[in-house]
Amino acid sequence: MTVVTDLVSPPATQSKLRTFTARTVSAALRLPPPTCDYTVHRRVRVPMRDGVELLADHYAPATPNPAGTVLVRCPYGRRFPFSTLYAGVYAARGYHVVFQSVRGTFGSGGEFDPMVNEVDDGADTVEWLRRQPWFTGSFATIGLSYLGFTQWALLTDPPPEMAAAVIVVGPHDVSGPRWGTGSFAVNDFLGWSDLVAHQEDPNRLRVVVRQLRARRRLARATRGLPVGEAGRRLLGDGAPWWESWLDHPEPDDPFWSRRNLREALDRTDIPVLLIGGWQDLFLEQTLDQYQHLNQRGVDVALTVGAWTHTHLMGKAAPTVLRETLGWLDTHLGGRRTPRSPVRIEVHQDRWIELGHWPPAMPEKVLYLQPTGRLGDAVPPDTAPAARFTYDPAQPTPTIGGRLLAPEGGYRNDTRLALRPDVLCFTGDRLPADLYVVGVPIIELTHSCDNPHHDVFVRVCEVDARGVSRNVTDGYVRGASTSGTLRIELDGTAHRFRAGSRIRVLVAGGSHPRFARNLGTGEPLSTGRRMVMARHSVELRDGASRLILPAAPRLPS
Repeated sequence: MTVVTDLVSPPATQSKLRTFTARTVSAALRLPPPTCDYTVHRRVRVPMRDGVELLADHYAPATPNPAGTVLVRCPYGRRFPFSTLYAGVYAARGYHVVFQSVRGTFGSGGEFDPMVNEVDDGADTVEWLRRQPWFTGSFATIGLSYLGFTQWALLTDPPPEMAAAVIVVGPHDVSGPRWGTGSFAVNDFLGWSDLVAHQEDPNRLRVVVRQLRARRRLARATRGLPVGEAGRRLLGDGAPWWESWLDHPEPDDPFWSRRNLREALDRTDIPVLLIGGWQDLFLEQTLDQYQHLNQRGVDVALTVGAWTHTHLMGKAAPTVLRETLGWLDTHLGGRRTPRSPVRIEVHQDRWIELGHWPPAMPEKVLYLQPTGRLGDAVPPDTAPAARFTYDPAQPTPTIGGRLLAPEGGYRNDTRLALRPDVLCFTGDRLPADLYVVGVPIIELTHSCDNPHHDVFVRVCEVDARGVSRNVTDGYVRGASTSGTLRIELDGTAHRFRAGSRIRVLVAGGSHPRFARNLGTGEPLSTGRRMVMARHSVELRDGASRLILPAAPRLPS
């Protein structure tokens, strides 16, 4: 093992500074106090089977009785903020931490090809870990987003020394990337590719300027056609994977086999803590992971807050760190920290604890009605259909929702209801609070004159002032030309306040969260021609309805 010890100041001075920083961070994040100092050995070389070496930093706790070992594999560098949230916090509490840059990033050898090499490289890193004289004999993994995918990669063939995992908004399947909708998540994937492609620019001023302009440049790129060329203009020479992801639209294409790790859900038996957000882009995968592992009898716990993806390293960090430390203490450090199987934050209310997800809830059925109403009564058989036209040249815009971008989350979407390409159905004012906890469903008797079309649905809360905010969405790519669409919306936990109103929106897209359907069937990467789609939603005899898991009180 090659070691370069990072001591840029005298050891005593560095130790005092590190102790002060650790205690300050602990107080700010409401964590238990640190228990020891630690030393950082930087740029440790870890050999892979093909001769490539990956770089890691080893955080060694200054204690004769370490609590265990934590492995973190990351593509975003080994410095702040990741080093603080995923290394220093745990080393200061007695854990050895190996913080590794994945292949092709921040000094690690090889070429970065997103997700492709993580199964083999993770296994090789564990093989190296076994040979280290300081290794404690068992280890856990932690991390969010891509760092979560690297954990699922290990869980496709769990090493016997692996004792626990904490996977925070971490996908196990990026086939597409569609993430359950069938449509390409153009805004998120293009924005992420641009970030990764330029994150190691040695000119720090240029990096800062690029980040300040990133949102405007991304918005311009997502408006362009064809999608492949528009994205390449943004990316320049970076992100060589961009076109290849666009050119393989089918999730069962062998191209995606190394990026789809669903087999891990059937192979792992180690304790897993899953942490997600109601407005996180990977929410449906986090909930799917919990339900699959729970049905198999795996020791799995779930925490979901009213968070977006970007919140997990900000406002959600205190909760994530406390729960991670508790899980590691229980399953690695031998100090049991009791917790409920499921902890969720009910948006606009409080945190609650549950025995499982989703909880048992009564059904509340609301019918889409003529003149834009939403109510309990079944519309008569003479009720006319509601119609709208989707124009891909002027696509229905994305406002809020499960985006990777800062614009995601709960947002004022009042202007969506005013658009001619959006159907809007609004209920009466609620006489009392209504809690919706679970998976809402919208059933639409729907038809379209263009076989190439999408359907976007949303449930909103309209407050006493008439301001609408999104609660939960659903999206279907390439819906059938006619018939009943049953669309499962995003899982949610939300309190509709007394005096507010429930609203349903129906549209033909949500761009740029989802790539617009051009209405022609041309390939996403190269398509230019656009054709409108005329939609019709039947209302007669309760043909279209919203089914809410809802009650006047919270589930117990």
